[in-house]
Amino acid sequence: MASSSSSTSIRNYTFQVFLSFRGEDTRYTFTDRLFENLERMGINTFRDDQLETGEEIKSELLKTIEESRISIVVFSKTYAHSKWCLDELAKIMQCREELDQIVLPVFYHVDPSDVRKQTGSFREAFSIHVGNVAEKKMRRWRDSLTEASNLSGFHVNDGYESKHIEEIINDISKRLNPKLLHIDDNMVGLDFSLQKLISLLSTHSNNILVVGIYGIGGIGKTTIAKIVYNKIQSEYVGASFLQDVRGRYKKGHQLQLQQQVLGDIVGKDIQLRDINEGVNLIKGRLNSKKVFIVIDDVDQLEQIKLLVGSPKWFGLGSRVIITTRDQHLLAEYGVDRSYEVKQLCHEEALQLFSQHAF
Repeated sequence: MASSSSSTSIRNYTFQVFLSFRGEDTRYTFTDRLFENLERMGINTFRDDQLETGEEIKSELLKTIEESRISIVVFSKTYAHSKWCLDELAKIMQCREELDQIVLPVFYHVDPSDVRKQTGSFREAFSIHVGNVAEKKMRRWRDSLTEASNLSGFHVNDGYESKHIEEIINDISKRLNPKLLHIDDNMVGLDFSLQKLISLLSTHSNNILVVGIYGIGGIGKTTIAKIVYNKIQSEYVGASFLQDVRGRYKKGHQLQLQQQVLGDIVGKDIQLRDINEGVNLIKGRLNSKKVFIVIDDVDQLEQIKLLVGSPKWFGLGSRVIITTRDQHLLAEYGVDRSYEVKQLCHEEALQLFSQHAF
């Protein structure tokens, strides 16, 4: 299998971040400070400095959205009053669906439920648009607002705005500079397994899913999990790949495993006194975060429970992959979906042999 088929397709982005915001609400306050901090961190960010004028969004701006890796949407009180902003949002959500663009909503002194259900100031905005905008476009705007409000994002209501901005910057930095795992270039016969696993993960769904991978030893379970981890980890607030859990568990490294999960996702070196403290910290620190965790090569239920006692420990949209030789262990834990990695066919086995023999 060519290595290109197992990695994220390469796209050239003009901007790393696109900022969508209502000018009269946040242009000279929150959005300005966010933009300055992004630029200070070397993150190439587009901010539309033109006033929102005219009925139609400019084609150049639509192209800029397409050429951005991440879109940050700052929902404020009068965001939906602007047809320009709503057109931007519809385009952003289209790019999320078609181009895998990362979308991060910021709820700036607004309730996400108002965005989701178009109540409060958002209902007021749509009452103004009724009769002036085609019903088809209105439906697209409503669907985009609902979809965006269901994504994991940031809530700016209380506390210092500088702290909220720091949190946003840290999240974006992780997504733009993920720690990629090393993968052997000589891989054969994994294309179908990769496609199947990615399909099972349903990354666009906001549910919390646990997916199990099982098969005989040495068949490629860890390799497949690594490829998928490298491919989609940037879509999550935090990610952790726990390799060889079975071996590390036998060596008594339970605390080390828990500390790795916390360190990888929280971003700090956390020292634990005992396993119970680890369980409580994982539940407490990660319960509102959209995370991606891979627990590789387990052979006992307690090894999983140590790290993921329940999917409810994590925020909406989280994904957990468990790899094992024991299919019954996955059923005992209660995974949502499972996939068996099967042996190579005759032609694939010959290809693999030739790579190593000559």
